Formats: sequence, structure tokens, C-alpha cells
Amino acid sequence: MVKKESEAKGVLKALGLVFGDIGTSPIYTVTVVFLLLEQSRDNVLGVMSLIIWTMLILVTLQYVVMAMRLSHRGEGGTIVLKEILSSLLKSKRKGFVVTIMAFVGVSLLLGDGVITPAISILSAVEGTALIPGLEHISQTDVVFIACVIAVVLFYFQRKGTGSVAGAFGPVTTVWFLSLAIVGAVSISEAPQVIAALNPYYGLHFLAHHGWRGFVALSEIFLCATGGEALYADMGHLGSRPIRQAWSGVFLALAINYLGQGAFMLAHPNAKSVLFEMVLFHAHSLYVPFLMLSIAATIIASQAMISGTFSVVYQGITTRIMPILDISYTSTKIKSQIYISSVNWMLLASVLLVMVGFGGSSKLAAAYGLAVSGSMVLTGIMMTWIFSLRKRFHLSALCAFITVVDLVFLGANLTKLHHGGYWSLVLAAFPFLTIILYTEGQKKLYRTMEFMTGEEFIEKFNAIYEKRKHIEGTALFLLKDIAEIPPYIVQSMLDHGIVFEDNIFLSIIKRSDPFGVAGFFKEDIAPGLRSFEVQMGYMEIVDIEEILHAAGIPERAVFYGLEDIVGRSFVWKAFSMLKSITPNFINFYRFPPKKLHGVITRWEI
Repeated sequence: MVKKESEAKGVLKALGLVFGDIGTSPIYTVTVVFLLLEQSRDNVLGVMSLIIWTMLILVTLQYVVMAMRLSHRGEGGTIVLKEILSSLLKSKRKGFVVTIMAFVGVSLLLGDGVITPAISILSAVEGTALIPGLEHISQTDVVFIACVIAVVLFYFQRKGTGSVAGAFGPVTTVWFLSLAIVGAVSISEAPQVIAALNPYYGLHFLAHHGWRGFVALSEIFLCATGGEALYADMGHLGSRPIRQAWSGVFLALAINYLGQGAFMLAHPNAKSVLFEMVLFHAHSLYVPFLMLSIAATIIASQAMISGTFSVVYQGITTRIMPILDISYTSTKIKSQIYISSVNWMLLASVLLVMVGFGGSSKLAAAYGLAVSGSMVLTGIMMTWIFSLRKRFHLSALCAFITVVDLVFLGANLTKLHHGGYWSLVLAAFPFLTIILYTEGQKKLYRTMEFMTGEEFIEKFNAIYEKRKHIEGTALFLLKDIAEIPPYIVQSMLDHGIVFEDNIFLSIIKRSDPFGVAGFFKEDIAPGLRSFEVQMGYMEIVDIEEILHAAGIPERAVFYGLEDIVGRSFVWKAFSMLKSITPNFINFYRFPPKKLHGVITRWEI
């Protein structure tokens, strides 16, 4: 009984946190597809068939069946696939290719984080035009209302979502039930639409429409956007509740899409299909349904925003992104974080996209390219991993899925000149930032003059024996005892800052997502010890708590600061990036009164 209650709570939580994006796709998918097509019987059955089978292949088969087999301690996502694949490869060149693929995948996901809230909120607000008395509401007013909702949503991010997250599951449950009920009622009006479950109709549609059918795939693909969240959020909820929830969600979505098809067969002039269908079958409940749809799109947007914060945090902890200020919005749940700079950049981008495109149907022309690209990369990495593990039947299945992904990517590329380039523009900013930061860090590391561990210990011993020590314990941060950074050499050897107890502190990110351990290693020399903190890349920790738990009463914490002088435009940009972002001391919340930064100037 207790187990069933726990499973029910897990499914409810998954409904609120994972399925918001894909769950709001019925608001706009069918509508934008039939902007391109005549609402004939063959077209309706063909499109409905393609929608059902797209969800089956791209969501059920790719993510629920295949991707969820590949996890690291229960965690999923692009970075996890990269870590799994990198561990199986022996070639550095192949490892570099995988790294670039991961960079592109993360960037596409972040770009998608802008378009999802924009199209979801806009499409829901556009339903107000069907309310009696509001038929003549202008598109400018619709965009304004959508922008106000977006501003309010992003403003409250800094307060955390813990207080309202509990309502997400029940609201989305009601949303999916509403979709299923109105879809079932509509199907009863034209039950012949059930024939669309046969893939023949989808293949027949593609065979007889040629290029136009291929272009239509780019809009049909919108039914699967958000499917990648099932895998990316696996670590938060576990695979079992997500799989269980998806079975119900898929059924609700399939019934609703078939219902929309039945409604078009009975009403060939339908435009905003979902809302007109609700208005026709449940006129008195239309306004509550509209409010429910707006709530569902807000929840979908919230999930994408929180997901973006998580992806950026992963990027910071795996050292592929510059460090940013992190706020912790919950004292109980460490994973609830807020990144101010990311939040306001997202809001500015969402508002720009809303105003620039001016409507969900136009925005649909830009939507899908980033998601399809991300799916292709996931398919390639899965195929590669199963092949290296010699599970060739699974590798062959993933290869088939990847081919389907490539077909949809090709279809979405036709959107480029209709605004689809915005997906690439939005993804280009995080991608270029990642490349600039990672390459700049490598260049800086090669420029810095490190002292070998053996040479340092020899000189430290001589100083420790002869000079008077400062009372207390001091921490000096470094990555590896084998290479002593210049700031430690300057502080201890050149300026004689030697305490009674000196501890080298190393913070090591593990390749697995979870787990924290802090421990002393063997003493380096009299008066010099080594303490290492190992943590999974998804962990959010307070280093001071770990130090105090280990009985380290630090009096001072020394760390290095680089004053970078760039000699070219690229390195000047890197220098500016480093100067405007916080350092790791702020990121790990060291006690500010004990900090001593040692500045070293470098030219790159």
C-alpha cells in the first residue's frame, strides 16, 4: 500500500515537472500544420497518423525505451551520454568529437529554452479571441498579455518554486484529463479518424505530397518537442515514475490529437482547432479550459526555466561554462537554484522573440530546429555507445531512430529562411561562450608558470624549519599537488606567509552525477597537509560545512586571481568574460571574512 502511494506521488510529480512542454503541444501543433494543407479526409488521416507515430518513435522508442537504458547513477541527459561515451573511447580525437557534440547539444537545449515559453504562452493567450465579446482582440494586445505573463513568471523565479511546485502535478493531471475527455467526445462525432492509427495513412500522405509533405513534417514534429525532457529529468524523479506517467500522457495526447482530426473532418473550416473543439463541445466550460491551458503553459515554461538553470549549473561544475552567481531558493531541497543572469537573459530573449514574431503560428516557423538537432545528437551517441558495448541489436535500433531524427532535422532545416535561423542564433550564444571559456582556460593554463610538487616541498621544508609561523590554520586552493600554482609560490615562498598548519584544498568533480566525500590524504610535509573534496557534477554543496565536519578550523583561505591581458580580440573577449563573472570562491560559498585573493598578471 505504501509502495503504491509512493509510486502515485512519483507519477504526479513527473506530470508536473516533466510533461509540461510536450503536454501543451496540442494547443498549436495541428493548427500550424494545416496552415500548409487543405483539410481533406486524406490529409487529416495522414497527419494524425504521422503525429501518433512520431510520438511513438521519437518519444517512446528513443527516450523511454532506449535512452533510459543509458544512465549514470540514475542521471540522464546530454552530459551523461558524453561521459558514458568518453569512458568507452580510447582515441583522443574521437573524445574531442564527442565533447563538441555535447557542447552543441547543450547549446541547442539552451536555445530551445527561449522558444518554448514564448510559443506556449502565446498560443494559449491567443485562445482569448474565441471568448464572446473578445472576438476582435488585436494580436498586439495578445502579445502584450503574453509578455506580461512572461515578466511575472520570470520575476518570481528568484523567490523559488518550492511553494507552488506541489500544485504542478494536480494542474497538469487535470489538463491531460481535459485533453482526453474533449478528444474522446470529438472522436465520437467522426469515429473514422481512428483509422489513422494505421501507419499506412502517414506513409501514403508522404508519398503523395512530395516536397510539401516533407515540409509539413517540420510542423508535425512539434508534437514531440519536450520529449527530450523525459531523459534529461530522469535523475530528479527516476525512470519508473516517468515511464508510468508517459503511458497515461501518451494515451491522453493520442486521444486529443485524434479528436482534433475528427473535429476537422466534421468542421473543415476550423482554424484554432483545439480551442474551437472545446468551444463547440463544452461552450460553458470554454473560459475555465482557457485558464487551465494558460496555467499549463506557465507550468511548461517553469519546467524549461528550471531545466535551463540545471543545465547551466552542470556546465559550470564540469568547467565548460564560466562561473555565475548562484542563489539557493530552498533550505530543504538543494537542487532548487536560481541564476539571476541566466533568468534575465532568458526573459529578454523570450520578450524579443514574442514581439519579433508576433504570433504562435509565425513562431512555429522557428521552433523545432534546435530540438531536432538535439535528438539527432542523442541518437548518434546512443548508437555509438551500444555499438562499443557490442549490443548490436540495440545499436541497429538506435541507428533506425537516428535516421528518423535526421529526416525531421532535414524537414526543420526548411524553416531556416522563415525564421528558423533564430534557433541557431539563440543556440550560438551559449556555444560560442562555451568554446571561448574552455579554450581560454586551456590557453591560460599553458601560460601560467607552475612549480613542480617536488621542488615546492623541498623549498617549503626549508622555510618551515627556519621561519616563525603564523598562528592557526590556513587553506590554499589548488587542483593538483603535482603542479603548484604561482599564487601559492608567491604567497608561501616569496612572501613568507606560512601558518602553523597549512592545508592544500582540492575540489574534484567526479564523472558521476551524485555523491560527496571530503577526506585528508597523506601528509605532504611537516606543517603541510592535503584535503580533498570529491563531488558529483550534479551536487550542490557548501564547502565550509564539509570543512567543519572534518574538524578544520580555518583562519584564512588563500586563492589565486588572474589579471588577464589579451593580445588579440579573442583573448580580450576571454579576459572580459573572466572579469565580469565571479570566481569559484563565490560559487562554493566560502566565508568572505576569511578570504585572501592573490592577484597574478598574465598576458595571453
